[in-house]
Amino acid sequence: MLDVAKLFEPRGGFFLIAGPCVLEDQGTNLTVAEEVARIGERFRIPVVFKASFDKANRSSINSPRGPGLEAGLRLLEQVKAELGLPVTTDIHLPEQASPAAAIVDVLQIPAFLCRQTDLVLAAAATGRPLNLKKGQWMAAEDMAQQVEKARHGGARSVAVTERGTALGYHNLVVDMRSFSIIKETCRCPAIFDASHSLQRPAAEGARSGGEPQHIGALATAAVAAGADAMFVEAHPEPARALSDASSMLRLDQLERVVGRVLAVRDALSSVRESAGV
Repeated sequence: MLDVAKLFEPRGGFFLIAGPCVLEDQGTNLTVAEEVARIGERFRIPVVFKASFDKANRSSINSPRGPGLEAGLRLLEQVKAELGLPVTTDIHLPEQASPAAAIVDVLQIPAFLCRQTDLVLAAAATGRPLNLKKGQWMAAEDMAQQVEKARHGGARSVAVTERGTALGYHNLVVDMRSFSIIKETCRCPAIFDASHSLQRPAAEGARSGGEPQHIGALATAAVAAGADAMFVEAHPEPARALSDASSMLRLDQLERVVGRVLAVRDALSSVRESAGV
């Protein structure tokens, strides 16, 4: 299986993280995972399957949260075993770090919790690569302290994900300077979360809205600006997704978006090579 830790090191190479927002029925999970694996083979890039066992920050008390820690980890373990894909999930409490790390290949720290010291240190202590999502209120360079916190706790491989910055109510914007700033100040890969950057938090009352039609454009711009990897949430039928339905990319559009992003990345690499930079 892919050595994921190498991807979470500087100059680890471009990769894709993709999956449904939250774990659903295993038929849906495997359908998405199979397509993610196929895209990885099609473009010869490393891929990681992502899905959450719990969405602890839903807008409404009535919103589905997921299968929970034990059942969710069993589902992720099955995806990993059947398809040979590395998997990642987010954790919300320090005590979730160790059991999650026993199954998943990467631990993700949610944006709202990226400064929670006990959570970051618990995740770091597992030895798994960490994906720290940048808080919506934070400057890119502020994440350097959180990366240092993770490294102090024992993490050897860390990446930071840009997922947009709050602009007033219900809106997020992506500062394209973030990718070079993250790489310079944090000394780690910078990942672009193309789905959550186009989320409109709580804009639909009991749930968040979104503008998934712009995922391809923003992802392309992010890679051109220096993003090392892309994070996309996809679903066969976004309207029926249990979480983030309004910002989810339709699964059959994922290959086109990845192809577009890689075409731009390859073109930039050719320009740099011909210019000797």
